[in-house]
Amino acid sequence: MDGTPERVRVDRWLWAARLYKSRSLAVEAVTSGRVRVDGGRVKASREVGAGDRLEVTIGQVRRTLVVRRVAQRRGPASEAALLYEETPESREERERRAAESRLARPPKADGGPRPTKRDRRRLEAAPGTRRGRR
Repeated sequence: MDGTPERVRVDRWLWAARLYKSRSLAVEAVTSGRVRVDGGRVKASREVGAGDRLEVTIGQVRRTLVVRRVAQRRGPASEAALLYEETPESREERERRAAESRLARPPKADGGPRPTKRDRRRLEAAPGTRRGRR
């Protein structure tokens, strides 16, 4: 054996795969039911290994992942990406939702640069404002 465990706790794997910033956030997600292993709710101490299927909900996004490798320590993002593979259906759904949210967002109204002191005084003196004299 090369020193790499065959199975590891699900909270530790989620943290090592960089799906959560801390183990405590991963534990909270698992205990609240936002992480399912092979379709069922689990505890944070549940061990996962290669071939297990995880459904992870982060915010409004649900991802279905297949565990490829396990890791005890948290490495760089390039290594974390090798720990799992997202199913094609999950990836398509996530990309579709992202495209919908981009299209649904109203365009940002650009009011221009910040008014100067002179501009602000003119605005305040304009008729129809509280400080307007007319």
